Amino acid sequence: MIAIDWGSSSLRAYRLDAAGNVVEHRRSDDGVLACDGKFAATLAPLIAAWNDADIVLCGMIGSRDGWFEQPYQDCPAGIDELAAAMTAVEVPEFPGRRLWFVPGVADRNSADVPDVMRGEESQVCALLELLRQGTHVLCLPGTHSKWITVQDGRIVSIATAMTGETFAVMRRHSVLGKLMGKDDSRFDAYAFDAGLRRSADAGGLLHHLFGVRTLRLFGRFSEAAVPSYLSGLLIGHEVRASGLFSRTPRPAQVHVIGNDRLIDAYARALVALGVGVQRHAESLAAYGMHRLSRSLKTARPVGTDCGD
Repeated sequence: MIAIDWGSSSLRAYRLDAAGNVVEHRRSDDGVLACDGKFAATLAPLIAAWNDADIVLCGMIGSRDGWFEQPYQDCPAGIDELAAAMTAVEVPEFPGRRLWFVPGVADRNSADVPDVMRGEESQVCALLELLRQGTHVLCLPGTHSKWITVQDGRIVSIATAMTGETFAVMRRHSVLGKLMGKDDSRFDAYAFDAGLRRSADAGGLLHHLFGVRTLRLFGRFSEAAVPSYLSGLLIGHEVRASGLFSRTPRPAQVHVIGNDRLIDAYARALVALGVGVQRHAESLAAYGMHRLSRSLKTARPVGTDCGD
């Protein structure tokens, strides 16, 4: 089968064998927002050499801004619920093939304001077989970081923090960005840890953000170190606000899913706060879609009017 993880800014295609192992992998920067609605024309050349009949897609490609809008599945949701809600689509550009869209997940019960995820649920599905018993906490850091609670193999709650996007806005469009060097690749562990410690102080995030400016103003950190301080500050506030430390019993570990750079930063923060970390690669989405494809029970075929 072919698994497509298609987000707002990137497109990842995986060809999987019968066991769900990745045989081939391709990537492009043609995210949903860059396609101008020409989704079939974008996908076709990327997978032209792959003739698998079933194509499973997750991410923003199933949103109202994507190719075919797939409604959210409400929590609690496990593999069976998500698979049953998947929709099969046939389009002229892929004759004789079925495109299956994975629904996002909505949490309308944990707080007055609902929360959602779209794409991350496929990564979580790759772990649900391992998390069949008990309560587990998962963190998927990124532009919009997700904190997900899994209970007895089902997603029961979602909480989103706009940490990555806040960092990007502060870095590129605020007075703080003028205090920083241009190199985003350097990580300063001392500055990151200082930001993490600061997140525990009184005053709140908005006050702490102004402190980033004064620390640079009085020479406490170099311009190259300031991004790491800001990162530690924001991640520290996110982790402390996640509810992780108010749980009874407190989780011994968090499953963190993402790329190595993000996992390293979040693992450093969590371990410093006394929580263990289980690391998982972001490519879990491919196996999660494979697991969902095995559990498909019903489909709701639609016409071909949902193409480009």
